[in-house]
Amino acid sequence: MSNFIWVAFGGAAGASLRYFSSSFIKTIYPNFPFSTLFVNILGSFIIGLLMSHLEGKNISESFIKYFLIIGLLGSYTTFSTFSFDTVELINNRKFILSLFYILLSVSSCILFAFLGYNIHKIQF
Repeated sequence: MSNFIWVAFGGAAGASLRYFSSSFIKTIYPNFPFSTLFVNILGSFIIGLLMSHLEGKNISESFIKYFLIIGLLGSYTTFSTFSFDTVELINNRKFILSLFYILLSVSSCILFAFLGYNIHKIQF
């Protein structure tokens, strides 16, 4: 039951953060869904960092896994909004822009999750 509580509180915090982040970015870029792209890329990067941090550590897995990754970042990032934004672009007959958005979103989120996961291994 405690894992459920961690997810619930993390989810409420993540949804609130997403709302504020998205609202702010939409004021700057109202014609392209950069707000969804931003939260998904940032969230993917942080999820990668946290996944890497969990490996081989003896820390509170419940807090990191259930509160931060599943709750907070799971609700901060959003596939449903990505889908809605894509359908909206298609409905507005912006086919090339929608394809660009799909490719940019998927590739960027995977890349940033990978970077977050492996950043401690990068030699500068």
